[in-house]
Amino acid sequence: MLLTWVVTLAWIGNISLLSTGAYSAAITGTLLAELLRALHLHLAPHAFATLHFLIRNAAHCTEYAIFSLLLFHSFDPRYPPYWSTRSALAAFAAAGFFSLLDEYHQSFVPGRTASLRDCAIDTIAALAALLLLYAAHRFSPHRRTGSRPAEPHPQHLAG
Repeated sequence: MLLTWVVTLAWIGNISLLSTGAYSAAITGTLLAELLRALHLHLAPHAFATLHFLIRNAAHCTEYAIFSLLLFHSFDPRYPPYWSTRSALAAFAAAGFFSLLDEYHQSFVPGRTASLRDCAIDTIAALAALLLLYAAHRFSPHRRTGSRPAEPHPQHLAG
């Protein structure tokens, strides 16, 4: 149980690091432009802006999807994993709340701005990850027992 919380807290540190000025849109835009230049790819300004926007939003979605799954497992660290609606709701609420805190923090960071749109993206990504986890559990052939499939009886292996 301690290890799951250590990993989850490390992920919070990762999210906080990504919220610093070192990862502002100006910096990531420069890095993307350098990468494209190194690959000898040339995009029109509008295409570049669209690509940059999509990459930054994909990063938001990825970091909060992972965060919500880590929270879910931290709140209910059983193995094999079982679905817990209580843990899912707690993970969703915690991810959404942390997203608000993170955006508030960014309002004080030079080169960053607070954005409720980003908070919405983060929270929706957290919910989507939890819904995918639920679907994986719901449609798993082993969901009733939470166990692995039974090994075949040795008699059935004899040919």
